[in-house]
Amino acid sequence: MSKREITELPDPQTFPELFENLLTRRVVAFIIDTFVLTLIVSVVGIIGFVMGLFTFGVSWLALLFVLPLSIVAYYGATLGSEKRATIGMSVMDLVLTPARGGPMNGWAAFAHPLLFWITSWILPPFSLMVALFTPRRQMIHDYIMGTLMVRRSPMEQHWNKY
Repeated sequence: MSKREITELPDPQTFPELFENLLTRRVVAFIIDTFVLTLIVSVVGIIGFVMGLFTFGVSWLALLFVLPLSIVAYYGATLGSEKRATIGMSVMDLVLTPARGGPMNGWAAFAHPLLFWITSWILPPFSLMVALFTPRRQMIHDYIMGTLMVRRSPMEQHWNKY
């Protein structure tokens, strides 16, 4: 990420509406997404279990690959879409924004949640604490990926001004 891109990110002092209750919204979005992912993994797991009965257990081996792929597909389909938001993020009026609102490519849509889960597992309190002390409420994985989580409705108005 270049210095030019960093300076084009919205400033919380100038545009506080973009960051209003951001951490609370992110936590609630995470809970919603965890519920959605649990449903997806449960449905895929049940289908795989039933298929395993008919294939003498061969489908059960496939679950080792299919379950993680279903999670990757969820993030790829949601973060990689035009909305740049998971279901939970959409409900909470959030959007994941690379510098200047550019599109999320497939690798970024995959790497962002992967880095989130890695940093959350390795340093759970530290990962959230970083967001408490940064002006844009960015977590560790946001810094690494060069992304910013903001509220969608004010963001659309913000980018339309420029």
